[in-house]
Amino acid sequence: MTVFVLFLMLAASGISPVQAKPPHVSAQKASGLPAEVVQALRRAQVPVQDVSVVVAPLPEASRPMALPARLSHRADARMNPASVMKLITTYAGLSLLGPDFTWRNRVYVDGAVHNGVLQGNLILRGSGDPKLVLERVQDLMAQIQAQGVQDIRGDIVLDRSVFDIQPRPPGSFDDEALRPYNAAPDGLLVNFKSLIYTFTPDDTAGVARIAAEPPMAGLTITTSVPLNAGACSDWRSGLRGQFGSASQVHFAGTYPRSCGEKKWPLAYASPEQFASRVIQAMWLGSGGSLSGSVRDGPTPARARLLVETPSLPLSDIVADINKFSNNVMAQQLFLSLSTPGRFDSSQAQVLSWWRATLPGQAEPVLENGSGLSREERSSAAALTRLLHVAATGPHARVFQNSLSLAGVDGTAALLKDRNPNANAIGKAWLKTGSLRDVTALAGYVQGTSGQRYSLVVIVNHANANAARPALDILLEWAVKDGAPRVTSNKQRQGR
Repeated sequence: MTVFVLFLMLAASGISPVQAKPPHVSAQKASGLPAEVVQALRRAQVPVQDVSVVVAPLPEASRPMALPARLSHRADARMNPASVMKLITTYAGLSLLGPDFTWRNRVYVDGAVHNGVLQGNLILRGSGDPKLVLERVQDLMAQIQAQGVQDIRGDIVLDRSVFDIQPRPPGSFDDEALRPYNAAPDGLLVNFKSLIYTFTPDDTAGVARIAAEPPMAGLTITTSVPLNAGACSDWRSGLRGQFGSASQVHFAGTYPRSCGEKKWPLAYASPEQFASRVIQAMWLGSGGSLSGSVRDGPTPARARLLVETPSLPLSDIVADINKFSNNVMAQQLFLSLSTPGRFDSSQAQVLSWWRATLPGQAEPVLENGSGLSREERSSAAALTRLLHVAATGPHARVFQNSLSLAGVDGTAALLKDRNPNANAIGKAWLKTGSLRDVTALAGYVQGTSGQRYSLVVIVNHANANAARPALDILLEWAVKDGAPRVTSNKQRQGR
C-alpha cells in the first residue's frame, strides 16, 4: 500500500516582491451572480442569500494597485467554510514555522545496551509528526536496530506529551466513528490511526482473500469470505463486517466476484490502543524481541538519546493536507503551533499571527484548524485577503503548489469526471470543502485572458452538497474571462 493511495482513500472517506495591499473586497459593490450560477443554485434549491462569493484579480509585482473585485456577493457573511479552513492553518504554519520545518522523532533508552540487549526500556517520544506512516516506522525500527538494540528487556514506552489534549470519543463529530477522517490528533500519530482492508478474489478457491495493514498485535481478522455472483454495488454492506471489538474484526458475509480487488479504509475500534498495537507488531516483525509490554508513559530524566530522525518537511506536509484534505494532519500542524500543543493556545497563536498579517480583516473563528467543525467561521472577504497576501508573500509557490490542481490531482481531480471538457482543468489551484450543509471552494484561477484571480465560494444550506454543479459553473465563469489582456507599449518593450 503506497502512502499516495492511502491519502486518496482517506480523502474520499468525507508566490518575493514587496507585498501589495490586497483589495478590501467588502467595499466593492456586489456585481450580481452570473445567471447560469443562479440557475444552478435554483435547481439545487439553494437560495442566493445562503451563498458567499468573491472573485478578484490577484495583485502583481508590476501592478501594485489592486483592481476591483470582479464579483462580490455577500463577501462579509460569516460562513462555515468546512475544509477551506485548512488554508488558514497551512499558510499560518508556513509563515510561523517555515517550509523547511521538520518534526523531530526521538528514541531514548533508560538502560545499558550490550551485545544487542537493552537492559531497560525503549522510549519513543512523539513529536506531533503528522505523517508517521508505515514506511517511516519501519525505517525507525531499522535505525534502532542499527544502534545495537535487538532484544528489549523491559517495555516500549510511548511518550505522547508533546500535545496536551483530552481524548475524545471517535464518533463525537458526526457519529461516524469508523470513518478515517474522524481520527483524533495524537502526540505519537501512527498511520493516521487507520487500517486498510484489501479484498482480492481467488476464483479457484471461490473466496475473496482479506489482507489488512498495518499489522496489529492481538488483533485477529477474518482471512477470507465466499465469493458471490452479484453486482459490485453495495459491496461493503454485503461483507457484514463487525468492527466493534479491539481484538477481533469479523466478516460474516460474501464478496462480489465482479468487484475485482477493492480496498476499504477504516478507523480502529479502540484508537487509544492503535499505536501500541502497531509498534509491538512491527518491532517483533522486524526481528526484535520484547520481554515487557508497549505502554504509554513519560520520558525519564535519566534516559539518553539513541536515535533522532526528522519528519518530512512542512512544504510536503501542507501539500498532503490541502490536496487530500487530511483532517488529522491539519490538526497535528495546528497543535504544533503552540508548546505544548493545546487547541486554545494554538487558536491564540493563529489569531495573533492573523492580526499582524491581515490587519483590519475580520478574524476567523477557530476550533481545531481543520474545518471538521460546526463552530469554525470565516468569510469570503477574509479568505480572499489571505489568498492575496499568500500570492505576494515569500511562500507563494509552496502554498499554491499545495493546492489541488483542478481535474488533475487531489480532491479537485473529480472535476474531470464531472466535466471532461472543463476549461478549468489544469488552470485552477483549489481547496475544496464539504460537510453536511456546507460546500466550499477557494484558491487561484488562471483566466484565458492571462489574468490570475482568487476565487472563494461558500454555500451554507441544507442542500449545499447539491450545489456542487453551481460551483463548477462559477469556476468555469472565472476561467473564461474574455479577451486577452491589453499590454502597454512600455510593458511590451520590457519583455
